Amino acid sequence: MFNKMIKKMNKNKSTNQIQREQHQLDASGRIAGRLASEAAILLMGKHKVNYQPNIDAGDFVEIANVDKMKFSGNKMEQKVYYHVTGYIGGVRETPLKKFFQEKPDELFIKMIKNMLPKNKLRKEMLKRLTFKK
Repeated sequence: MFNKMIKKMNKNKSTNQIQREQHQLDASGRIAGRLASEAAILLMGKHKVNYQPNIDAGDFVEIANVDKMKFSGNKMEQKVYYHVTGYIGGVRETPLKKFFQEKPDELFIKMIKNMLPKNKLRKEMLKRLTFKK
């Protein structure tokens, strides 16, 4: 009896009832991976009581001072990002140091993208991520 009531309540829930909040995170002096995981949790909505993995109920996240975040260990010197062009021998390497200096916003998006679920909801979650200069 109780399970039937819960199923009925879940069916009646529509996406119009989702209340999204605005979160502002300051990246200056914070470790990049820890900040990215915090932002990913907020984008997915895992911090909410009514979290369901098949419903996109996450919040808006605004990141300030992305160019001032830190990396732990020797990642700046050792970590390398790869891009394949599709041609023979078309593997391109970009060190983290160069990638971070040129495009810190894109680097942070790439970090969060890997932390979000790999399904149709990921694109919608990433749309709610913004950066403040």
